[in-house]
Parts: sequence; structure tokens; C-alpha cells
Amino acid sequence: MAAAAVLALSLAAGALAQPAAESSPPTWAVWTPKELRFVYMGFTSHYSCDGLAGKMRSILLQLGARPDMKLREVPCSGSFGTPSPFPGATVNMSVLTPWDAASANASVTPVPAHWKLVQLTTDRDPLREAGDCELIEQVKAHVLPLFTARNVEYRSTCVPNQLQVGGTVLKAEVLIADDQQAGQAGAKRSTPAPQPATR
Repeated sequence: MAAAAVLALSLAAGALAQPAAESSPPTWAVWTPKELRFVYMGFTSHYSCDGLAGKMRSILLQLGARPDMKLREVPCSGSFGTPSPFPGATVNMSVLTPWDAASANASVTPVPAHWKLVQLTTDRDPLREAGDCELIEQVKAHVLPLFTARNVEYRSTCVPNQLQVGGTVLKAEVLIADDQQAGQAGAKRSTPAPQPATR
């Protein structure tokens, strides 16, 4: 029993003596303005302009857009909450792009960021989310290219007017600002921004 206690104390002391693992350095990025005009055309699900605007805001935030985006519904037929044949939205937003010290603009301050694997979700209900498969297809084609993304994985068995739970999946690693983690457990401390390379 005493030997076991001595062994446990030795192991604990050894663990304390080891240097703490260094955290990986941040990926530096800059906020870059982007403009999007999106019009949905589909057969399975029909959205009101305000309903589509809500879904688009959620999608853009998941992909890393800055929350202060300006999103406006495209004028369309139908009253508030009424499905429209071609609902749409225009968006002015800022997204992260990698910072390059060699070609950096001195007036733009880079921010620490990290790569995050995101699987787009459009609804908590799996059946209703299955009805958004055409929306996800169009997001992949027209929205995702505005963001810095890598390792994109997309698969779809979307058939108009046929719902298949889990049939459409869009995953990608996207750049997310570290400060979006503020207030959460384990949030990273601010890191001094690097300076542009001297020419």
C-alpha cells in the first residue's frame, strides 16, 4: 500500500515537472468586405423572403461571416411570412481571408483566427432540414466560394419533392475569428498582431 502511494506521488511529480505543451500559433487573417445577391429557386421547399433571410443569416454566421452583416430581403411578391416563388436577399458582409505580410495593407489590422470544421445546419428538425437540400446545393455553388474554405465535403441525393433525412451534407473547414470564442471556457488570450513586411 505504501509502495503504491509512493509510486503515485512520483508519477504526479513527474507530470508536474514536464513543461506545458505550447499552444499552436494563431492563423492571422483580415476582414474582407464581400457582397452577395442570392435568389433561391427550388421545387421542394418554398420560403417567404423573411424566412429565407433568417436561414441565410444563420448559414453565413456558421461559415464565419462577421455578425455586423447588412442583410436585406430582395423585394418579392407576397406579404410577411407568405411563401414567394423567388425569394432572395442581398448581403454586405465581412469574411476572413488569410493575411500575407508581404502584401499586407498597413491600414488593415490582422486578427487571430483558426480553422474550424463546420457542417451546415438549417433546422433542428431533421425532416424539415431534409427539405432544405436544394437551398444547400445553391449555397455550395454561390455562397461558399465567397469564404476561405478547405477540405470541402459535399454529397447530395436531393430529389425534388422527395425528403431524405441526411441525404444532403455540406462540410468544410473555414476560418473563424478567435474573438468569436470570447466568453467561452478556454478562450484564447489576445495575441499581439504581426506587422507587415518592410519593403
